[in-house]
Amino acid sequence: MKKLVSIVSYLEGFSAILLFAVAMPVKYIGGEPRLVSLIGSIHGGLFVVFIALLFAGVGRHWNMTALIHGFIAAVVPAGPFLFDGMLISGEYNLDSN
Repeated sequence: MKKLVSIVSYLEGFSAILLFAVAMPVKYIGGEPRLVSLIGSIHGGLFVVFIALLFAGVGRHWNMTALIHGFIAAVVPAGPFLFDGMLISGEYNLDSN
């Protein structure tokens, strides 16, 4: 599950970078909005998948803090990259009592 969340997290982060650094300048400087529609749709879909995976992992693999931090990370630019490191470190793992 961690591997899948990591992959989707990185894809979501890179799609945000593409949206902000490439598509939006092309729209506002070049006057061509189609790239924003395409990359924005991909980014939105990856966001939904990322949040769904977090919901699926909470209670099984991670504590509720992972869901809260993951949602915040998905909204903040470059947040998914930082969250992935915290997820891999085991910070959110459920205690095995």
